[in-house]
Amino acid sequence: MQLDILLKNIITYNNDLIENPHITSIEMDSREVKQGSLFICIKGYTVDGHNYVSQALQNGAVAILAEVPVEASVPVAYVNDTKRAMAILADAFYGQPTHKMQLIGITGTNGKTSTTHMIEKIMNAAGKKTGLIGTIHTKIGEQTFEVKNTTPESLTLQKTFSNMLDHQVETAIMEVSSHALDLGRVHGCDYDIAVFTNLTQDHLDYHGTMKEYQRAKGLLFAQLGNTFNVKKPKFAILNHDDAASDEYKRSTAAHVISYGIKNVSDVMASCIKMTNNGTSFKLSIFKKEYDAQIQLLGLFNVYNMLAAIATCIAAKVPVEVILDTLNEIEGVQGRFELVQAGQEFPVIVDYAHTPDSLENAIKTLKEFAKGAVIVIAGCGGDRDKTKRPIMANIAATLADKAIFTSDNPRSEDPVQILKDMEAGVSGKEYTSIVDRAEAIQYAISVAHQDDIVLIAGKGHETYQIIGNQVFDFDDREVAKRAIKERLTEC
Repeated sequence: MQLDILLKNIITYNNDLIENPHITSIEMDSREVKQGSLFICIKGYTVDGHNYVSQALQNGAVAILAEVPVEASVPVAYVNDTKRAMAILADAFYGQPTHKMQLIGITGTNGKTSTTHMIEKIMNAAGKKTGLIGTIHTKIGEQTFEVKNTTPESLTLQKTFSNMLDHQVETAIMEVSSHALDLGRVHGCDYDIAVFTNLTQDHLDYHGTMKEYQRAKGLLFAQLGNTFNVKKPKFAILNHDDAASDEYKRSTAAHVISYGIKNVSDVMASCIKMTNNGTSFKLSIFKKEYDAQIQLLGLFNVYNMLAAIATCIAAKVPVEVILDTLNEIEGVQGRFELVQAGQEFPVIVDYAHTPDSLENAIKTLKEFAKGAVIVIAGCGGDRDKTKRPIMANIAATLADKAIFTSDNPRSEDPVQILKDMEAGVSGKEYTSIVDRAEAIQYAISVAHQDDIVLIAGKGHETYQIIGNQVFDFDDREVAKRAIKERLTEC
């Protein structure tokens, strides 16, 4: 695409367009620039792309997009906001890929990953080729790719969607974080279905208040548009049991499908019964009842499944296909994942890293535990500090034995993080062990037959961030080693 044709999509000023090069790629990382690239200078939290123009030129950039004056031997276009312009240019450069597929976005504090995978399974059963973008990985058909953020930058997103189209993907399903919505990473994404799971405390280090956090999530529904298209209708799938849904319903002109357990909804679950083998419930879809059975445990998974069912109804997947698929859906890695290494008691790894998700996980285990529930909990550094004493109190109150330890301390002192947690458990029993591996080993060493060990916080993550270093660390592997050591000692 010629530079002048590409730039017609945005408002520029002071352009030096004596030359009109052919643009073969758009890049925001100077290390990714190659011959024919347009390099966009992005001001990040720690790095300013304007300082890397010379490197971009050395690597073959033939044009620059910037906010402030830069020295360059190639055409330079200036805009007020390069990040906003990048979303527009990426959408145009890749031919508006989300207009040519069904796009489903899921937002909420908890349940996004599980819900995306549930929807993916049902869509695949319906014969649709899917793409998935989320916390664990990006997936195109059966191919998986690593990710850096739950929701990538707009340039990466549009490139990914274009790649999906090249692989005949019909439906793309993605997690949409509050950060991505607030920072405009999903600008240009033409969502057909927007899904809300729930809203509980998290990310206040970024948003400041719950009101701002709720507002950011609501952007997904407000951005569904204000028109009605019979050929490509828009849907908002809302959790009727969460008060935030009222605001999101007012924020959108899209068709609304509600789901819930407590309040009367379009898609409902009732008569919920849980056993060691899974969960059964009465499923109501627009007042028509069905018997449903899933392999997963916990009320939170019933909510996730209802969200997935409502989404697939909006996507016109036959009810029969949905019902036939429910009991085939397995858990997602790091979400209530059972670790087996020959021990005589369950060890479960879960991503629970918010007060609500930790409480739900412990309460679910308490329903089945014949012995004690032993919980390992930690809080990340450089993140919302206000939830630390809350999570500690939940663990110490609900669990039979609470063990506090490090999560990803990052630049903070892990000892101080533990002190912040301990401030919320005055008068209650707990054990604090700074080293996470030692904490896991201790929990497994004191567990007896019929006890349950819950390792909460990191889930699928395979790393530990301490200071500015990233170390290999997988709760599941550490737990397996601890179990084997215990069995060897016995």
